Amino acid sequence: MTETRTSPATVSVGSGPLTFDAVVAVARHGARVELSAEAEGEIARSRAIVEAHADDTEPHYGISTGFGALATRHIPTEMRAQLQRSLVRSHAAGTGAEVEREVVRALMLLRLSTLATGRTGVRVETARAYAAVLSSGITPLVHEYGSLGCSGDLAPLAHCALAVMGEGPVRLGDGTLTDAGTALRDHGIEPVVLAEKEGLALINGTDGMLGMLILAIEDLRGLLKVAEITAAMSVEGLLGTDDVFAADLHELRPHPGQALSAANIRAVMARSPIRESHRTDACTRVQDAYSLRCAPQVAGGARDTVEHAARVAGWELASAIDNPVITKDGRVESNGNFHGAPVAYVLDFLAIVAADVASMSERRTDRFLDKDRSHGLNAFLADDPGVDSGHMIAQYTQAAMVSEMKRLAVPASVDSIPSSAMQEDHVSMGWSAARKLRRSVDALTRVLAIELLTAARGIEMRAPLQAAPGTGAVIAALRESVEAVGTDRFLAPEIEAAVDLVRSGRALAAVESVTGPLH
Repeated sequence: MTETRTSPATVSVGSGPLTFDAVVAVARHGARVELSAEAEGEIARSRAIVEAHADDTEPHYGISTGFGALATRHIPTEMRAQLQRSLVRSHAAGTGAEVEREVVRALMLLRLSTLATGRTGVRVETARAYAAVLSSGITPLVHEYGSLGCSGDLAPLAHCALAVMGEGPVRLGDGTLTDAGTALRDHGIEPVVLAEKEGLALINGTDGMLGMLILAIEDLRGLLKVAEITAAMSVEGLLGTDDVFAADLHELRPHPGQALSAANIRAVMARSPIRESHRTDACTRVQDAYSLRCAPQVAGGARDTVEHAARVAGWELASAIDNPVITKDGRVESNGNFHGAPVAYVLDFLAIVAADVASMSERRTDRFLDKDRSHGLNAFLADDPGVDSGHMIAQYTQAAMVSEMKRLAVPASVDSIPSSAMQEDHVSMGWSAARKLRRSVDALTRVLAIELLTAARGIEMRAPLQAAPGTGAVIAALRESVEAVGTDRFLAPEIEAAVDLVRSGRALAAVESVTGPLH
């Protein structure tokens, strides 16, 4: 590991893999970027190899030949700069909605990380330009559609390379839309004139899908803790039992995520007066519904899947993906490492588990609203059922998102449409898998927020019984922006307030202020 933080606001990119924290810091929090001296040395060494091959009579792909299905054409020396420019301009062929700033910054940083390995053959000044663009806050305009995930994320990366050349639209740090030439000039960055091999090196990678994978893992690690918090709130509010979360029961099925989830639910429900109120012989229920009783098995399985995806992302972070590549012993070799299948598979896998966690959350919400299953609560948690509708339509909103998430869980990676005159006859669709996962993560955030909002109302309707210290803390945080139980109100702003509570991390922080750090 050669990447280090030189200051809280700067990430140094070396010849080894970046950390997840470094990617998130640059992508999401605007950290500046610098190349280490070691990286610049590696870049210079591989560039010398490319230049030595430039005049070779033997053809070398991407140095003295065309690309893809046109790789058989030899390109004269005087036309090679045009070859690289033409490659980038023609491949910057995206369309559709603008991709989020954090995604573009992640893919640019990850492409720079591969350049820094010294396996791509670019010049030092080209790598420095990428670092300068990131540090300036300039963000190239990248579009939703265009990548097949093989050879890597060509179109998205080409839009970024185009901007470094001083062409195409970009956004400044404050969001202002302008042209790349003006933005580079105003920030004192010299546009890059691409030399042999550089066009390929800037567009031939899995950086977009990998960046979105890392950001999704970051989000899901927090959201799964929130799912355990909302499960605890629902079990408590629905007069369920916490006995099923006992550690020795989960030791009988030793999946690591399951044990952690059960421990978190126990911690959040600890010392609940509501729970203690029905720990008597008068309580005749033997078993809670699966959506309550099996919460650790589902959230825990999702946790283990996220950690599998994190291992795949770690291997990809340690990769130097380009074609051709400069080997450590100086050979220039074609390869297939740009194929996005390993990343695409786990992106699809995460969409599946996110949908299932959301589905269970929606079922718990629905139980609160059915007076025949809520054990004494008003129908739909309405203040005056019939006059008021309570949270009836909040559950509709949840159900609509869960249904969408199920569609998003259909894997993209099983599809393939051949391209480049059948040269690229099997593609990964990893970019598409990543794009739908981002929508799924957003929907999961909102589904959990609605369960939190509903469970808080259900728990408060158990008054004078009090919530557990852990669940009480998150309810108190919610009540800073959402009123307590009462007649019907405009519900959409209250849902958005709950979404912000979850997304900002304040819901988790409120609980942990009582329980200590959750697992």
